[in-house]
Amino acid sequence: MVERYEKILVAVDGSDAAKLALEKAIEITKRNNGSLFICHVIDTRSFVTVDQYDQTIVNRSEVKAQELLKSYQLIAEKRGVANVTTVIDYGSPKVKVSKDIAINHEIDLIVTGATGLNAIERFLIGSVSESIARHAKCDVLIVRDSN
Repeated sequence: MVERYEKILVAVDGSDAAKLALEKAIEITKRNNGSLFICHVIDTRSFVTVDQYDQTIVNRSEVKAQELLKSYQLIAEKRGVANVTTVIDYGSPKVKVSKDIAINHEIDLIVTGATGLNAIERFLIGSVSESIARHAKCDVLIVRDSN
């Protein structure tokens, strides 16, 4: 069992739950004098529905992801986290967070919100956080809203 988390990954999507997860990840990172990795996965499955795959949609998604990660990075740095890395990946968040990003960065703890932006997917095939918890090789903390 890991008693000290040195590399903490927080998965964000811009939702209120992701902001709560970021806050918790910042606290844990500071307490452990660790490194914080903030990731966002651009869900490329949504591009399949676009007629004649349009590169501008990908570009807009990338810009939005970069802006989101930069704002979260600034929050973490202002709160005293010295080592912050941002990661953008493409594909299914359910797969990428636990099976690729966490492994590639040798993450000790994944922090994620209990619910994200995609309520329809959560209803039909289960939540991203549930999938991360099921497939991750490291500890996972699912942050719940106090309401």
